[in-house]
Amino acid sequence: MATSARLSCLKYLLHLAQDNLDFRLPEIKSLLALRGKPFHYSGHFQEKTPFWCLDGLSEEDVRGVMARSVCAKSAFELWGHGKTHSELKTSLLKYPTENMSPFMCKDSTYRINVYTFNKTLEFEDRIKRIDSMDYLPFEGTVNLKSPQHIFCLLEDYGTDPNDIPEHPNYIYFGRWIADGQRELIRSHSVKNRHFIGNTSMDAGLSFIMANHAKVNKNDLVFDPFVGTGSLLVACSHFRSYVCGTDIDYNTIHGRGRSSRKNKTWRGPDENIRANLRQYGTEDMYIDVMVSDASKHVWREAALFDAIITDPPYGIRESTRRTGSHKDVIKPQDAIYEESHVPVTQAYHLSDIFTDLLNFSAHHLVLGGRLVYWLPVYRPEYCVEMVPLNPCLRIISNCEQTLSSHTSRRLITMEKIKNPEELDSLAYLADPRFSPYQGHNAFREKYFSGVNKRSGKEDNKAAVNGE
Repeated sequence: MATSARLSCLKYLLHLAQDNLDFRLPEIKSLLALRGKPFHYSGHFQEKTPFWCLDGLSEEDVRGVMARSVCAKSAFELWGHGKTHSELKTSLLKYPTENMSPFMCKDSTYRINVYTFNKTLEFEDRIKRIDSMDYLPFEGTVNLKSPQHIFCLLEDYGTDPNDIPEHPNYIYFGRWIADGQRELIRSHSVKNRHFIGNTSMDAGLSFIMANHAKVNKNDLVFDPFVGTGSLLVACSHFRSYVCGTDIDYNTIHGRGRSSRKNKTWRGPDENIRANLRQYGTEDMYIDVMVSDASKHVWREAALFDAIITDPPYGIRESTRRTGSHKDVIKPQDAIYEESHVPVTQAYHLSDIFTDLLNFSAHHLVLGGRLVYWLPVYRPEYCVEMVPLNPCLRIISNCEQTLSSHTSRRLITMEKIKNPEELDSLAYLADPRFSPYQGHNAFREKYFSGVNKRSGKEDNKAAVNGE
């Protein structure tokens, strides 16, 4: 009973990194959902702050989240908090002794760290902070190098570096539980990767996308615009089986000219499989193949646990699809002319996203997630511009600003029903599910803004992805 009572009153403090602010809440919610737990905040929730207080969780749940999160720095069992050190002391003295005693006994070792957000304290001030907490019943021995238990005093001085208050806005004290996976951003940096391209996804964002998609051990994950496979690297780290397709043979097989500075041709170790081998996850690699996303080759079945992708926008990578006899315009007169089938032709952005959502509706398992990037022109963006499909519901919509007038939004969707369950007539008549043609204007407005600033006329070839 005592253990049960202790667990029921525990609260946990997450210390979040102050980058990719829009992506943090969906990541933590997704990682909690993997464990079947809801996101429940204790007190007044402020999404943009670096500290979140959660309850309704176990220490095992918190460790599970921190074992994957790249948005969270550390997690603590919260023992006390307050706006001042006096309030903190009152809060700590009210904390149940039975919760503290297992970590303060005579035969234990411990260390107290002081962390300040948005302000730097001198070493002497840190020591004073620690000494002022002598009211806590620590009976163990201090060990600064390898203690059994680590405690932390955290002071929040707000988020404005130009207006740092003299005293902290809020103070927390707790027992350290685990650190997040921020180290993955460095260890998987594309700067150190064997095989990269002009549009290789940043390592941090790749892991965020994998977490939003809830990829898990032994899942099957697919990227229909695989490119150099950055997203496959992130998903394979979480022990998911990965595969992908792309229309560009040279890119996915590592042929042709290298994207690296001062290097002419790609070497034999510059391919997607070699990237996974570099990180010790080659056993999770299924394969990649040359295929047109507009004419998929998969059998009609729910195959994938997650589809995670970064479609081309026609800016650094052209948006192309294979040519077809159906696309050849026949002459109106009766004169016979030899028909020509183009190797590739334009693949409009609106068609890309319509095809992607339809493919996901047919080939995701129920509960599986689609995570993809959607480019937008910021002055005209509204939430109604996000493509919809009746088989998929939107889980999150996060913005990454690219410039003053452009951004891209990370859209996470979950499959909630199978296509055969739909009333086709009602679906076709519903305006919410009509293809949105506005995405085709993204490239025009992107280049229009670039050329306007540079004083040049519109680059029509660039706009058309040529």
